[in-house]
Amino acid sequence: MATHSGATTAPHSGGSWLARWEPENETFWEQTGKRLAWRTLIVTTFNLILAFMVWFVVSALVVRLPGLGFPLTAGQLFWLTAMPGLAGGTLRILHTFLTPIMGTRQVVTVSTLSLLIPAIGWFFAVQNPATPFWILMLLAFLAGLGGGNFSSFMPSTSLFFPKRLQGTALAIQAGVGNFGVSVVQFVTPWVIGFALANGIFGEGMPFRTAAGEVRTLWPQNATAIYVPLIVLGAAAAWWLLRSVPVRANFREQLDIFRLKHGLIMTVLYIMTFGIFSGMSAVFPLLIRQCYGGLPGAPDPLTYAFLGPLIGSVSRVIGGPVTDRLGGARVTQWAGVGMLICAAAVPFFTTPTSMASFPYFLATMLGLFTFAGIGNASTFKQMPMLFPPRQAAGVIGWTAAMAAYGPFAAGILVGQSFAYFGNPNPFFYWCVAYFATCIALNWWYYARCNAPNPC
Repeated sequence: MATHSGATTAPHSGGSWLARWEPENETFWEQTGKRLAWRTLIVTTFNLILAFMVWFVVSALVVRLPGLGFPLTAGQLFWLTAMPGLAGGTLRILHTFLTPIMGTRQVVTVSTLSLLIPAIGWFFAVQNPATPFWILMLLAFLAGLGGGNFSSFMPSTSLFFPKRLQGTALAIQAGVGNFGVSVVQFVTPWVIGFALANGIFGEGMPFRTAAGEVRTLWPQNATAIYVPLIVLGAAAAWWLLRSVPVRANFREQLDIFRLKHGLIMTVLYIMTFGIFSGMSAVFPLLIRQCYGGLPGAPDPLTYAFLGPLIGSVSRVIGGPVTDRLGGARVTQWAGVGMLICAAAVPFFTTPTSMASFPYFLATMLGLFTFAGIGNASTFKQMPMLFPPRQAAGVIGWTAAMAAYGPFAAGILVGQSFAYFGNPNPFFYWCVAYFATCIALNWWYYARCNAPNPC
């Protein structure tokens, strides 16, 4: 690893890289570091919200596509939901290594601008029901550009803050960033209900509800509203951000794959964020498939945004708690809570009436809550286990693997419905996986006299 430091505390004139960065030095932190670190957190978190909005906009759109005349099967809808997860996980692998090479300023600016590609693409695609399925799949994959950004934004943030504040800072960024999921699922059904700028962004389309009623929607609005925000976010990143002088080439960063605890933390983070992101993507379709055929069936988007919203809030709250109690202890209890909720969900997935829906919703929201807490606590554990540059790399890599959650959940839940008529086999798998993670965390980190308490 190559690091650069000097006598000055300011970036070179007109440059991106800071000459010195010592967040563990109290004097440096109070005089210079604190202000820039929190400014960086604010700007990158705003851009991360946009990234999550673009990443999950497909999950909000797919439930409306059949009613707009798109001839898509249930299997194709689950594939469209899954593709952003496949792309997000794959692109996060790339993003894991970008910050020490390019620096925070360049990475955040360029990756935010890339969100314009899927946003503009979906703007045009949803206005024509004859759009081929392969184009929708390609655009769903490109929405994963938003998912990739997490694995460069979060490691960057970990470099800006001292260890004592990293649980709080990372929880704030990830938790508030995750609000993008609930925002997009809440805003989409509202914003597509009226013309923007007197129809300058396109004409309305007839939408047929499950009850046979026909009304007009403007699905292109779902992504049009984010275009100016993306431009604003990229401009703010370019003008306000700088890069910490922690640099390493690609080969030097590969040392994280020799770390045993890097692998264990990847397994644990898949339990938390993998489930959070996966359930966020399939929750609308899960409601539609389980309860959509019943009298008085709920609109999936009326409730689906609550899951990621509650998960995001619990992640923000969990950050300061983990700084006080320790990450491993909080991860242990979060894992137990997730296991109990996952075991309870199958009791309410084959309903005969809407009377079961409140219990289904409660168990799912419980799963989101504990997943959010676990998201915060696992990110506290990693900076305590590794030095700063390796911790940043492990954070990026674990986030990359967990970002396959929407892809895995979309495929596995879709296959569960195809072969068994319900999603229960997926939740049984979750119970077994959560139990394994709880045992790993207890043995290595949470028990008395654990070899690596964190």
